[in-house]
Amino acid sequence: MAAGQAAAQTEAVFSSSEDRIRARKAQSVVASPFLAFARGAGSQIAGSLFAVLLPCDCRICGEPLVRISRLPICQECLDDMLPIDEGVCRLCGERLFSPYALAGERRCGMCRRTEPVFARAVAYGSYEGGLRELIHLLKYGGVRPAANLLGRMLAEAVATLEPDLPRGPLAIIPVPLHSAKLRQRGFNQAELIARAAIKVSVMRDRLRLCAGVLERKRETASQIGLTSHQRRANLRGAFAVLEPDIIKGCEVLLVDDVYTTGATVSECARVLRRAGAGRVWVATVARTLKVAAQQVEIGSDQGNELAQEIASEAPLAKAVGM
Repeated sequence: MAAGQAAAQTEAVFSSSEDRIRARKAQSVVASPFLAFARGAGSQIAGSLFAVLLPCDCRICGEPLVRISRLPICQECLDDMLPIDEGVCRLCGERLFSPYALAGERRCGMCRRTEPVFARAVAYGSYEGGLRELIHLLKYGGVRPAANLLGRMLAEAVATLEPDLPRGPLAIIPVPLHSAKLRQRGFNQAELIARAAIKVSVMRDRLRLCAGVLERKRETASQIGLTSHQRRANLRGAFAVLEPDIIKGCEVLLVDDVYTTGATVSECARVLRRAGAGRVWVATVARTLKVAAQQVEIGSDQGNELAQEIASEAPLAKAVGM
């Protein structure tokens, strides 16, 4: 589907064959005597008729949907998208494995060795399972109503930063897409999520969206399989600030859908600070958390980094008397 058509027509319901039924068709269905009950006491009957006449399966578990919804995900799968529990680094949000780190300054080994360029990074949930599929529905499936739910999740993550954030205005900057990727996709998912988050945030009066400040100058190769050094080199020079006067001296909240290795948000934060921004905070809907040490492939870069992190936490044991 062309990007212009996607922007002009709202997706309303989905069939089990994954053919999208456009809003104009859905409106004629809702206007029919059968689904008119959905506005009153007959909503349950309408839902049953919907399941029969317009069957749709949950895009995550595959179970039939029995309620009229613009989002093809069942309530059970939505309920399983839980926020990250305690036990993460207070700076970058990475999972902490060692009880010594949990009992001490609550920093992962990487953040103790090298201070992040951003002030703090938070995320709503772990990038796996249903949350991962929901993000993919928006990015690759073009299911724009998913941005509203993801925005509410992002707003919850931002709320955890509130005690540390300045009391004045905060510039919200979505991580930008390259122009070629933007034309192909038709939207920047980070911007859609940011707009939805601002609408429901308890701090919305202080949040100011600055979507055109940061530019992605060139497309970058996939970060998958790259070492930390290669990831940084891959992103070097990829971003630029177009309007430095807007952010000069301002605190910035950098927003994206997913935090994976942190290389992208770190490069964006570095560029923003060089352009005159104050502290840069990071908030994402999801982030990739490290798996347990025994699940990491021996000899891989990730396994080596994790082994170094756990080893670096050992000296802290003596400091806390454990």
